Amino acid sequence: MRNEGLGSWPARRARKTPHRTALIHRDRSVTYAELYERTTRLAHALRARGVRPGDRIAYLGPNHPAFLETLFAAGTLGAVFVPLNIRLAEPEIAYQLADSGAKVLVHAPSPAAGLPGSTDGRTYVEVGAAYEELLAAASDEPIDQPVRLDDTCLIMYTSGTTGRPKGAMLTHGNLVWNAFNVLVDHDLTADERALVSAPLFHTAGLNMLTLPVLLKGGTCVLVESFDPDDTFCLIERHRITFMFGVPTMFDQVARHPRWDGADLSSLRILTCGGSPVPTPLIATYQERGLTFLQGYGMTEAAPGTLFLDAEHAVGKAGSAGVPHFFSDVRVVRPDLAPVDVGETGEVVVRGPHVMSGYWGLPEESEAVFADGWFRSGDAARVDDDGYVYIVDRIKDMIISGGENIYPAEIEDQLLAHPDIVECAVIGVSDDRWGEVPRAVVVPREGSTLDPDEVIASLSGRLAKYKIPQSVVIAEALPRTASGKLVKSRVRSRYGTTS
Repeated sequence: MRNEGLGSWPARRARKTPHRTALIHRDRSVTYAELYERTTRLAHALRARGVRPGDRIAYLGPNHPAFLETLFAAGTLGAVFVPLNIRLAEPEIAYQLADSGAKVLVHAPSPAAGLPGSTDGRTYVEVGAAYEELLAAASDEPIDQPVRLDDTCLIMYTSGTTGRPKGAMLTHGNLVWNAFNVLVDHDLTADERALVSAPLFHTAGLNMLTLPVLLKGGTCVLVESFDPDDTFCLIERHRITFMFGVPTMFDQVARHPRWDGADLSSLRILTCGGSPVPTPLIATYQERGLTFLQGYGMTEAAPGTLFLDAEHAVGKAGSAGVPHFFSDVRVVRPDLAPVDVGETGEVVVRGPHVMSGYWGLPEESEAVFADGWFRSGDAARVDDDGYVYIVDRIKDMIISGGENIYPAEIEDQLLAHPDIVECAVIGVSDDRWGEVPRAVVVPREGSTLDPDEVIASLSGRLAKYKIPQSVVIAEALPRTASGKLVKSRVRSRYGTTS
C-alpha cells in the first residue's frame, strides 16, 4: 500500500477488524468493512468528477458519517480536506471556499450557514439520497494513490488577528503523530466507545477524540449537536467510555437534574479543553468518581500540546500539564530564552504534529515560527515540577464556549456601520460561556447609536457566537501618543460594567 496517510486507515482497519463497529449515527451502524467500501466508492466518484491529488474538497454540515467518509476519500486520492464551521455566516463560508479553492463541496441538505449563491464551477454534493446514489453507482475497486506523510491532509481555518481567518495546513503526519500522542497519554483501548458531540469541524472533536479512537479500532457515536439530556441517554444506551467537551458542555451536564441519579459507570475518560477549566468543575466530576482530564492545544498543533493526567489532576489543579509524549513545549522570553520558574513568558511548541504553515500566506507562516518553534501568542508560567500554567493571552483572542473569537474580525465589520468611527472589541466574563464579546464604539459626530441596532446589523455577516452580547457607547477610545489603541485600558474601563 503506497498510501501512508489517513486515506489508508479504512483499508488497514478493514483487514484487521472488518466486522467491528466503526461509527454509530442515530439508529445506523457502520462497520470498518463498510466504512472502507463507502470511502472507496466516494473516492472513485470524486475522481470521476475531476478531483486530483492536491485538489481541495470541502465539507459543510453537522457530525455525520459522511464527514469522515469525505475526509478519508480525500486522503485516498491525495486531495486536501477542508472542514467548514456550520456556525459561520454565509459570507464567511464563501470566503473560505474561495480562499481554499475548493473544487468540491459536500454538504448537509440544509446547512444552517446556507450555501454561497455562486458555484464558480464548483461541484456540489448533497448528503442524502443523491449522495447514496453517487456511492451506489461508483466502483469499489481499491485505489492505491501514493500519499506521503508530509503531504497536506486538511486545511482547518482558524480566525486571524487581521480580520480574515487563516487556513492551518495540517499534514497526514501531523494528524498521525497527534493521534499517537492521544493513544499514549490517554491510554486508549480497542474497546473504546466515544461520544462525539463536539463538532468534527473543530480540531479537538476530530483530532483529539474521533481519529485516535478509529485508529485504535474503537467505536464513535456521532451526534449532530450537544444536548445535556441526550448525553445521559447516549451514555447509558451505548455504554460510552470516552468523551471530550469544552467546559460549558461539562458544566451543563453536571447541573442537569439527571446528574445525581444517572448511570455513568461506563465512563472511563473525560477530557476537557477549548478554554480554561474552572477548578470547581474538576472537583464536581472527581466527587462523582470520574476521571476528568484537561489539556491545552491549538489548531496549528493539530492540536494537542500540553496534557494534565489523572494522577495530577488534583495536585496540579489549574495547570495545563506537561507536553504530550511526542511534543516539545517551552515557555520563553522574547529572545526564546527559557523563563525562570514562576516567570511569565510565551508558549512555543515544536514537534511532528505542528502545522507546515498557513494556506497561501508564506509571510505569515514564516512570522509565527522562530528557530523551528511555533509561537503561540499565549502567556504562561512554569512551576518547579515543569507543569505549565496558562495565565493570559498575548493575543487578544476571546474564547467563548470553546470557540476562538478574534476581535479584529468583529471590529472590521463594526467599522462598516455608517455611524461608527472607532471601535474596540473585548471579552467580558459570562457565567455560561466563560466570556463573550463586548463592543465599545464611538459614534460619528452628530449621530445617535442604538446598541440593539448595532448588534442587529451584524446578523448574517458574522457567526452568532462572534456577535457582541453588549455594546457600550464611548466618546473616545484610549490611545497612545502615536495613535495606537490601548486595549488594556479599554478592558479596565469597560470590561467590568454591565
